[in-house]
Amino acid sequence: MKILVTGAAGFIGAHCTLRLLRDGHQVIGLDNFNDYYDPALKEARVRWVEEQAGAFALHRLDLKDAAGIDALFAVERPEVVIHLAAQAGVRYSLENPRSYIDSNLVGFLNILESCRRYPVQHLLYASSSSVYGSNQHTPYAVQDAVDHPLSLYAASKKANELMAHSYSHLFAVPATGLRFFTVYGPWGRPDMSPIQFARAISEGQPIKLFNFGQHQRDFTYVDDIVESLVRLIPLAPQADPVWDHQHPDPATSHAPWRLYNIGGQRPVALTDYVALLEKHLQRKAEIELLPLQPGDVIDTCADASALERATGFTPGISLDEGLGRFVAWFSDYYPQADADTARANGSAQGAQPEHQRRVV
Repeated sequence: MKILVTGAAGFIGAHCTLRLLRDGHQVIGLDNFNDYYDPALKEARVRWVEEQAGAFALHRLDLKDAAGIDALFAVERPEVVIHLAAQAGVRYSLENPRSYIDSNLVGFLNILESCRRYPVQHLLYASSSSVYGSNQHTPYAVQDAVDHPLSLYAASKKANELMAHSYSHLFAVPATGLRFFTVYGPWGRPDMSPIQFARAISEGQPIKLFNFGQHQRDFTYVDDIVESLVRLIPLAPQADPVWDHQHPDPATSHAPWRLYNIGGQRPVALTDYVALLEKHLQRKAEIELLPLQPGDVIDTCADASALERATGFTPGISLDEGLGRFVAWFSDYYPQADADTARANGSAQGAQPEHQRRVV
């Protein structure tokens, strides 16, 4: 199939693109390579994908560019859209709220409009476990209310689910929303805890555990996310004429629209997570305990039973195994990235001392 992957240079997007290429699909990638974190990592992901599976069409385009998105759809006519591009991060939304409106609302509207104008067989889009917000009843089920978000990021993801439903109802766009739970693995984002903690532990710097380390997270290895996505591609939602309007299920609809949780269903205490990182890095962590941060959810745990019923698959890679794979990549990638940065800085302004090197 011809599949458009937005955010193709991102963490999940690169892994998804690699899998689709290996499966024989024609992938059209889209990414704006913004500087929310160092674009060099995004470029490196693209090189990794192409080294593993060959070159693919990659459009350097911003979601806010309505005319550009429309022209891309008009020329490429994708059969399936996997929409992973977004402004990510809970804490960053406290400082830069407008970027979430631009990317997550305006950008998603442009994708929906193009799916309407150039009909696709299936639109799959990334939501987030953050939508559960103040709900502390775990495991989180897709039938639970998600009306109390704790951050603008979470609110934007909930808005995406509602926007998709309106287009499914009005224009019969088959749309599936995927609530991801704490995705980790090789090539992850440097603003997420695996890389932040691994760097700090490796360099003998303290790591910060908020809520005094009392969080639990349902960690989900990136390959399990991709497997779920791939299995859902042919399962485009169908309109349901007998859907119960008197007792509506929030995860289904009379329209061709569906929601799923994708999570490991095995929440892990943050302190146990750090202990596993210490094990694989073979170094002890210095820990700084801090209060709960605004916007943070205390615990997450997915009920992914609906996903298993639909696809026959449930995420199964343990945190121990997944962190082992992550650390192997981290240990290989970051020494080289740091060396490249040091050389670039040295050629521009003279070599900097080791303790002043820029974090990639």
